[in-house]
Amino acid sequence: MTNKNMTSVKNPSIGRRFFLKSLATVTALSYAPVLAKANNTLFAQSGRARWDDQFDAGPAGSTKVASNQPVLSFATVEDTQKAITQYEGIVSRGGWQRVPTEQGKLQIGVTHPAVTALRQRLAASGDLQSGVGMSSSFDTYVDAAVKRFQARHGLPADGVTGEATYKSMNVDAQTRLNQLHINVERLKTKVEMTAQEQRFVMVNIPAAQIEAVENGVVAQRHTAVVGKIDRQTPLLDSKISQIILNPFWTVPKSIIRKDIIPLMQKNPSYLSDNSIHIFNNRGEEVPPESINWHSDEAVSMMFRQDPGKINAMSSTKINFANPYSVYMHDTPIQTLFNSLMRFDSSGCIRIQNIRDLNVWILKNTPGWDRQRMEAVIASRQNTPINIPDPIPLHFVYISAWSTGEGVVQFRDDIYHLDGSSQLALDTAG
Repeated sequence: MTNKNMTSVKNPSIGRRFFLKSLATVTALSYAPVLAKANNTLFAQSGRARWDDQFDAGPAGSTKVASNQPVLSFATVEDTQKAITQYEGIVSRGGWQRVPTEQGKLQIGVTHPAVTALRQRLAASGDLQSGVGMSSSFDTYVDAAVKRFQARHGLPADGVTGEATYKSMNVDAQTRLNQLHINVERLKTKVEMTAQEQRFVMVNIPAAQIEAVENGVVAQRHTAVVGKIDRQTPLLDSKISQIILNPFWTVPKSIIRKDIIPLMQKNPSYLSDNSIHIFNNRGEEVPPESINWHSDEAVSMMFRQDPGKINAMSSTKINFANPYSVYMHDTPIQTLFNSLMRFDSSGCIRIQNIRDLNVWILKNTPGWDRQRMEAVIASRQNTPINIPDPIPLHFVYISAWSTGEGVVQFRDDIYHLDGSSQLALDTAG
């Protein structure tokens, strides 16, 4: 892949951990699979708000933060336009004041003058009902309101006002309104494209999230890892044409140059430890010791990793035509899915619980049920599966939207496309 993509792996030794940490961060190999139940499991693991979470932020209770309404839908365009009207009203009333951060974290049980400012901020954005008072005590109402705010901003909903929460709260209302205006136009363009698609997959880059949409409803939602700022995931439209179980991994030349060569200089057994073979342009295997690792000789050769648990793509590679050499895939490095920082690949998309997505993609492919897929993965045999009904795929950049009920979602402008440095919060870094 180019500098817009990649990922990697190793065996259970110390060398494996070194391999995973070093190569995984530069490669482009990269709420719940079955609606409520699977989403609850996923979010319980990650510490983020669940699909069906409700936060009792006021006497009458609050609405759900999450929704099974697709981001790419006419309903979301309409709801986002309503959000613009809501935020125009907030701006006309003077917006909201900055929440002081000097006192550090605030959480339930704390009494501090800054809690009053926190209450005012949460009330201004509709996360806390103003009727609950403006005391300096961080009570259960404030706790629920902070969790609701965090969920709307893609943050771990722990009710604690840490650095990331403060950064998001202290973006001014006018800047948030501008962000909504920019993103509603992006939504309009994409929704026109997906309106006639009965089934499609959407990757929302700033949210690091995937939706599998069927008949106008989100059938599955998956946490993703997308490209870092200097190796961005590209915007694209394509169709998923093939799933490969137990894939080989062909190492991109950028990874060979930037990562493999330095690693081989430090550890000559690195390739063999990771089941990576070298081939020349005649298809002949080349022993690693015959290469000058203090030159660019290796860049002209093909590096290929065998299928298996330590393979950079683990169980699955999902292919679709595109000029960027990117794809979606599994990963043996599952820890990043539980992290706030999920902008860590070199362009490709890593997918949590990818086997659930495989089953959904293959539902119209004869002979490929969950049982057979799991048996093939267990065999470690490389198995390409062509999709008879290719699934439309859209990589989009939507950092602000609403799916109704007064819930307005915002995400970091990770690639700095929204026109304000205030929105590139780096809360994911």
